[in-house]
Amino acid sequence: MASLPQVNNLKDIMGTAHKNELHFSQRSGWLRAAVLGANDGIVSTASLVLGVAAAHAARADILLAGVAGLVAGAMSMAAGEYVSVSSQADSEAADLHREKIELEENREFEHRELANIYIKRGLDEKLAFAVATQLMDHDALGAHARDELGLSELHTARPLQAALASAVTFAIGAMLPLLLAAFTPLAALDWLVAGGSLLILALLGALAAQAGGAGLLKGSLRVTLWGAVAMAATMGIGSLFGTAV
Repeated sequence: MASLPQVNNLKDIMGTAHKNELHFSQRSGWLRAAVLGANDGIVSTASLVLGVAAAHAARADILLAGVAGLVAGAMSMAAGEYVSVSSQADSEAADLHREKIELEENREFEHRELANIYIKRGLDEKLAFAVATQLMDHDALGAHARDELGLSELHTARPLQAALASAVTFAIGAMLPLLLAAFTPLAALDWLVAGGSLLILALLGALAAQAGGAGLLKGSLRVTLWGAVAMAATMGIGSLFGTAV
């Protein structure tokens, strides 16, 4: 049986627990952007390829449309994530600035407010005020950010991280249906691209669910279902326009 790590005090114990304990919520920042990017890359590029192929286009035209969709989509995802997460970061910064001013102008009220939060969580009044006093003496703004505003380092908005993760995973996801379109027989391209993309989506959904601590089947089905709907819609439109032309 492996021996437990040696610790000498409470600080060592907490440090060891922090190193050994990984929560699913710690992945939420990058996981959401990465899964969203890869999912969109597969679905949008596969749908674009299938729509153009259904219009009886040549392979070169299909691939050109797919590559254009990859580049445009990756840039769009990066820009969208950056703007969205930057807005969140701006809101967090504004809340912290306002809280800092309130602490400077009325520290006693903020102390009572923090203590009342702990009372509502189950501490008795004396202990709640003692905890609020010690936490505010140590880091008043940090205590209010965490317990009043619900902000923490774990969930801090990181615009560049989200933008990069989204763009890279979109490009990786988009490459998969493009490779299928490039190397499969043209006569069976639509079915092979659709089938292969849905299989990849199912695997991606299962992996994302596992990383997030959710059920594998549920995560796989919800991604695959909406991917199939998108592909069917674009194939139908491409076929309609191809027939009309």
